[in-house]
Amino acid sequence: MSTITTTLASPDVWEDIQHALSGGGDGRSCQCVWPVLTNKEWDSTTIDDRTTLFQREIASGPPPGLVAYVDGEAAGWIRIGPRPAQRRLSRTRNIIATTQESYDDDSVWAVTCFVVRKEYRKRGVNAALLKAGIDFARSLDARVIEGYPVDTTILKPSSNNLFHGALSTFLAAGFTAGPSAKPGRPLVSLDVAA
Repeated sequence: MSTITTTLASPDVWEDIQHALSGGGDGRSCQCVWPVLTNKEWDSTTIDDRTTLFQREIASGPPPGLVAYVDGEAAGWIRIGPRPAQRRLSRTRNIIATTQESYDDDSVWAVTCFVVRKEYRKRGVNAALLKAGIDFARSLDARVIEGYPVDTTILKPSSNNLFHGALSTFLAAGFTAGPSAKPGRPLVSLDVAA
């Protein structure tokens, strides 16, 4: 049986994060900066620009996420952090229509991205990342964590389009599904202040 561990993003694990992002899908080209950029900003960047932005974000802290390891090999990534820092969310119609939380509240955190290398998919990496992300959010006094997953019982997205995470992963971690402005795309939340 494989051992899954996680660590917070930092300059010390930059190469591991890059390895995790490069194992299939859009992780390498996105560099997990899509949630922090507006459409206009995104459209004006190259992969090199995104890589530089992401590296600077990690270097300046706080950590914007965690990297997962399977038996010591970098295998996955999760972006989790205060929702106001992820500027795209306040411009996303599905979220605007369903959230009950104020957009400028730093105690509201958001999970916006999962990436798992192809060879480590279906091995519990996302679940381990989400559990570690919840612990991280709680340690920094988050009050609520939101997620915007895909309900795979309704939608059958490609694995690349599961970067939001699967609803089942969030429900298994204790999140509650709320309203959905789009079929198969509910907003989920977890009260971590208790």
